[in-house]
Amino acid sequence: MKRLVTLLLVGPCLSLACGGGNPEPGTSSTRSTASGGGRTLASSPKDGVATFYDADGSGNCSFDASPGDLDVTAMAMPEYDASASCGACLLVKGPKGEVTVRVTDSCPGCEGNGINLDLSAQAFAKIADPKDGRIDVTYELVSCATSGNVAYRFKDGSSKWWTAIQVQNHRVPVAKLEYRKDGAWVAMSRESYNYFVEANGVGDQPGGLTLRVTAADSQVIEETLAGGVEAEKIVRGTKQFN
Repeated sequence: MKRLVTLLLVGPCLSLACGGGNPEPGTSSTRSTASGGGRTLASSPKDGVATFYDADGSGNCSFDASPGDLDVTAMAMPEYDASASCGACLLVKGPKGEVTVRVTDSCPGCEGNGINLDLSAQAFAKIADPKDGRIDVTYELVSCATSGNVAYRFKDGSSKWWTAIQVQNHRVPVAKLEYRKDGAWVAMSRESYNYFVEANGVGDQPGGLTLRVTAADSQVIEETLAGGVEAEKIVRGTKQFN
């Protein structure tokens, strides 16, 4: 069974991707960390329980399998938050060490069994003895050690009449995706399988499809994708979040 973990952060937001809100004026929304995928984002370490399963990097987030990167995890439903946590990275500390994992899946059965994270077998083995099966951990949101720029994947079946876009290779969780139409920004609906969808399609975009991506920590990047909508096409962007 696929797993999903819930990270309860400070405040009313249940999603790990909430990022802890906006910083006070004159302060930073991040603090440095010496290990893991990068800087620690604006959230506090949480205590939780981790198990493991035979993960391959695919799952409800609709990412491709990643045999070269199996440090991944599934999350319990509240923090999976209908895919808002997909692609986020967590620094997880267990009895034998720590590992940075990427959220690629959900775990519908986790919450009812008191489980927060269902790690890949490989990631679990880096922080505990696999024979233990179930361990206490602490975990927190960190920026991913991502190289290159953000990418955009058009789902199979996409066209100018029905458009679905997945944001890939982002260092911090993505909160919102919008496209430019008639001089205004139009928000796309995020689905639980980690695509942003415009049910009526983005229409003709003769000058290229202009997108605005907002991260969970309020960073914003804009890109214009030449060539229009093409099903299953991946377009490499020119920008990346800090």
